[in-house]
Amino acid sequence: MTDTLILACPACNTLNRFPREKLAAGNAGKCGQCGAPLFAGHPVALDAGSFEAHAAKSDIPVLVDFWAPWCGPCKAMAPQFERAAGRLEPAVRLAKVNTEDEQELASRFAIQGIPTMILLKHGKEIARQSGAMDATAIERWTRDALGR
Repeated sequence: MTDTLILACPACNTLNRFPREKLAAGNAGKCGQCGAPLFAGHPVALDAGSFEAHAAKSDIPVLVDFWAPWCGPCKAMAPQFERAAGRLEPAVRLAKVNTEDEQELASRFAIQGIPTMILLKHGKEIARQSGAMDATAIERWTRDALGR
């Protein structure tokens, strides 16, 4: 296990090296490029350009909420997903992908119903869950999936 992790900045998508022990101690750190916090307790909106930096190149797992603005259950789950981000970071990055704007990503991951959450580690799918959940259920499901 290396002493440093690669973390993508939620503001500029720059990849940053960050000491593993500082992350474990809850130190969120700042981006070396733009100075933004590497973790702010909020999901990051991803598009096709930023997806790879966060989902494939970052060393921490990424929980992606595939959603659409017209979807009632997606709207209901949004504040719960936001709350879960505050609880799961910095161990897990939470991200959102608007399936209307990012149809290629939705197709790539065979999204057939929304909201659908996919937990990724180094770009590989670890677990998938469809349907709206509350923050506690999102957190439990994510921790259970990572523990498998």
